[in-house]
Amino acid sequence: MSHSTLPQTRTTHGAAAPPPATTVAPPSRTAAARPGEPPSIWPASAAPLGHDDLAVGGVPLTELADRFGTPAYVLDEDEVRHRCRAYLRAFPDTDVFYAAKAFLCRAMVHWVQEEGLGLDVCSAGELELAVTTGFPPERIVLHGNAKSPADLRAALRLGVGRIVIDSTSEIARLAAAVPAGSRQKVLIRVVPGIAAGGHAKIRTGTDDQKFGLSIADGSAQHAIARVLSQPRLELVGLHCHLGSQITTAKPYLSAVRRLVGLLARIHEQHGITLPELDLGGGHGVAYRPGEPALDIASLGAKIRAELAGGCAAAGLPVPRLAVEPGRAIAGPAGVVLYRVLSVKRTGAHTFVAVDGGMSDNPRPALYGVRYAPRLVGRSSAAAPEPVTVVGRHCEAGDVLAADAQLPGDIRPGDLLAVPVAGAYHLSMASGYNLVGRPPVIAVTQGQARLLVRRESLADIQERDIGL
Repeated sequence: MSHSTLPQTRTTHGAAAPPPATTVAPPSRTAAARPGEPPSIWPASAAPLGHDDLAVGGVPLTELADRFGTPAYVLDEDEVRHRCRAYLRAFPDTDVFYAAKAFLCRAMVHWVQEEGLGLDVCSAGELELAVTTGFPPERIVLHGNAKSPADLRAALRLGVGRIVIDSTSEIARLAAAVPAGSRQKVLIRVVPGIAAGGHAKIRTGTDDQKFGLSIADGSAQHAIARVLSQPRLELVGLHCHLGSQITTAKPYLSAVRRLVGLLARIHEQHGITLPELDLGGGHGVAYRPGEPALDIASLGAKIRAELAGGCAAAGLPVPRLAVEPGRAIAGPAGVVLYRVLSVKRTGAHTFVAVDGGMSDNPRPALYGVRYAPRLVGRSSAAAPEPVTVVGRHCEAGDVLAADAQLPGDIRPGDLLAVPVAGAYHLSMASGYNLVGRPPVIAVTQGQARLLVRRESLADIQERDIGL
């Protein structure tokens, strides 16, 4: 998402300020980048300090590393809030649901709620955390390709606003669980047959993968008919999620056309007009300088125009639109800090090993994501050299940043900061090698506070109760 779309009004915690009437140019972040490096991958609050240190949210990164240790995740609260507001501006009269799978903690629940967004969850765990934190369950959508009986029971018990049906077998199971005399609002997750996303493993809009019900083979139409036959289920709309890291509007516009066509067929065959259309998320962000990012303001305008035109041509009222951004809100707001443990030069390669790795960020190993780490807290006159930043785990694939440019005198004890680390890092973290998961620290207006504490050896040992 381009920072040109972000509103710039700063607020303190508590009641959210209304979106500004006009867009103000963001503060310059040139100093957060190396010479010639576009600064857009860093939070807007990133600012230079002496000795090549960097502050985020008004707090020096070296200070955070010393106070909280490394690895550690730093989350810029203002950046999260600005990105929430950017979506509300880009998608007026739209339900914007934050995708909790990107990153969730109690503070994030509060920020999203205060900024006026709904919540998209995929498990009873995410749902319970949100509701026990005070998030209104009627503003929550539950989906997932294989919801467990516990997931569905929790959703019904807590009163979630929408459940997304992902398979025909789920229809009867859910209907049987709904208490007598009540109805649960549901959406059908449709596969429109559109290939979009940054990697084959994160494309979910095509046939022959695990998500959703295909239009092409009639599965979606069959599921719609079955839901309509269930008196305890109320079909209110269609759901579609094309994939992740999508950087152009074209796939979304194609999806709108196909889904409007399906809405027209539903109206013709069943005599009903579905009032809601959820286009999911997958909005791409830049992880390294020069990479493309989806322009959210442009996307919102194009989608709304396409939807209005398609519905007018089909003789349908325009359904209530919903979108589900996750990465585009949390990702660019996060920075992860690592301490260099060793530097190994073998032939033509230099390996810089740090105190984290695939246990706190499996994404490079899973689908080749590339990052741009930066040395902070020490001035260096050495020319940049290509290095491979690797983790501490017993896997050759434990690579955090391939072909990274770092000073040629990089050495043990140095501090590295990696931007765009707020999404799908800690949420996908594992217990590999029994290395505890890092903490999450919020920064805003020169203050830092711990949101999620570091997982300790005692935490790990307490779970192991067998002899």
